[in-house]
Amino acid sequence: MKLTPLLLALSAIFSLHAAPLDPIPLWPSGAPGALGTADQDIPTLTTYLPAPEKATGAAIVICPGGGYGGLAPHEGAGYAEWLAENGVAGIVLKYRLGSKGYRHPAMLNDAARAVRLTRSKATEWKIDPARVGIMGSSAGGHLASTLLTHFDAGKPEDPDPIERFSSRPDIGILCYPVISMGPLTHLGSKQRLLGDNPSPELVELLSNEKQVTKDTPPTFIWHTWEDSAVKVENSLEFAAALRKAGVPFDLHIYQKGKHGQGLGRDGVILPWAADCLYWLKIQGFIK
Repeated sequence: MKLTPLLLALSAIFSLHAAPLDPIPLWPSGAPGALGTADQDIPTLTTYLPAPEKATGAAIVICPGGGYGGLAPHEGAGYAEWLAENGVAGIVLKYRLGSKGYRHPAMLNDAARAVRLTRSKATEWKIDPARVGIMGSSAGGHLASTLLTHFDAGKPEDPDPIERFSSRPDIGILCYPVISMGPLTHLGSKQRLLGDNPSPELVELLSNEKQVTKDTPPTFIWHTWEDSAVKVENSLEFAAALRKAGVPFDLHIYQKGKHGQGLGRDGVILPWAADCLYWLKIQGFIK
């Protein structure tokens, strides 16, 4: 792939046409801990496959933002179409929400299951199970960073074959993420994830800058200095933790840009998408 100047590198963003597959439930018989059987109780995956001539065999599970209270389409389907246009299967996770009565660990369980299910579909979707990443924005970035730091290798004896797959993503992409549940947090996200009076131990566990290890996957992180909703220090502290643990990362802090920027809003297009494509090439996710 030849990377050209910014406008050329981003030209595909506004001419995307990947059609999604039908959503599939993460658990056909119902999600563990489900509070009912309504749409809000059924986490799903919606997959956008690249055209065969563009496909690289890589896939990325996408966690839209929304403060654990909603799911922003431009941070879900918008990213999936962009990834598919660049040869990567974009797989949008509809995870359970705090606004619908759910609390941790329901969201983490959904994200882990999404990665396992994606790997289980490797033959059907023509993807490489060793090139499955996770991506998230804002509170979705918190969920993605939670899986980057709270994964497991799979359960070999589990009667459900999907649970035998590893939930460890091979890479992470974090867009203006909530990372900490401490003083730097986004209070609405924290309340909807952990409830009104979480224990200090739970706050520590879900402050993901404190959970990074040498086994945390390589991660691309971007944020803006002027973000007034989620403090840029969330990204800075996660990057510092990655550095301390010896985990490779790309960190991009742009001066301008509001929270929830996605691929571009209000006439502002930041260069993060081109930077991310370059990084994905280094990781072997695109050609």
